Amino acid sequence: MSLCDDTLLCNFPKCRTKLSGFAWVTACSHAFCEKHGSGEFSHSPVSCPACSSALSGKLDIVRTELSPSEEYKAMVLAGLRPDIVLDISARALAFWSYQVHQERMYQEYSLSRAESQLKQMEKVLNQQNQSRELDLTAMRGEISSLKKVMEEYKRKYSEVSERLMDRNRQHQKLQGLYDSLRLRNMVVGVGDRDAQPQPGHHDFITGTARAASPQRSPEFHFMGPDVDSRFFSCLEAEGTKTFFQFSSPTRERGRPFIKKH
Repeated sequence: MSLCDDTLLCNFPKCRTKLSGFAWVTACSHAFCEKHGSGEFSHSPVSCPACSSALSGKLDIVRTELSPSEEYKAMVLAGLRPDIVLDISARALAFWSYQVHQERMYQEYSLSRAESQLKQMEKVLNQQNQSRELDLTAMRGEISSLKKVMEEYKRKYSEVSERLMDRNRQHQKLQGLYDSLRLRNMVVGVGDRDAQPQPGHHDFITGTARAASPQRSPEFHFMGPDVDSRFFSCLEAEGTKTFFQFSSPTRERGRPFIKKH
């Protein structure tokens, strides 16, 4: 029975539907709906589904109408003495009082059960929160250590970058020195070759000719096997003439010019 209205509830476990129309009422002050009452009280021996009390009496189970007609109300207690009417009314009120007390006990039991579940859930929640706090603390420590490691790597990277820049500057400086020295050596080598007189070359300034050594062959750059063979074959065909066997420019100038007609 609800505490807020005057509607009875079925006392069958896990039913608790509002009673309407007809209801099954027992001598142990329990009420059941039409469905569960007709199903539980149709076989013998009969016992109360709520408290398991034996219901062997003829009037221990009554199917009653919850909303009787006005004619029934006028005739059900007619002719009875006032004390009987009051006794019947007192027993009917005791039934309602028991239903209210039973509903209150059920609500208190449901409340205590819900509170115990709530406490258990709060306990589990607190344990989970503590576990999360521990995990969070551990993660914060790990993050802090990783930050320190990252700072150390940044410092090492900065040092390595500075060393690399220093090595690059030194490399550029050495490369410049190498290029300047190579260019100077090339210039000096070209000047030495220009200043050195060739073998068998006529000195136009002094008017003397320098004889080439017959044992020393002229130097040639290697241009491939075919080119060298063709060049030396031409030399062998001409013979071993020296430079002085050819007419020099001074001798050509000394000859008189003879005009041929």
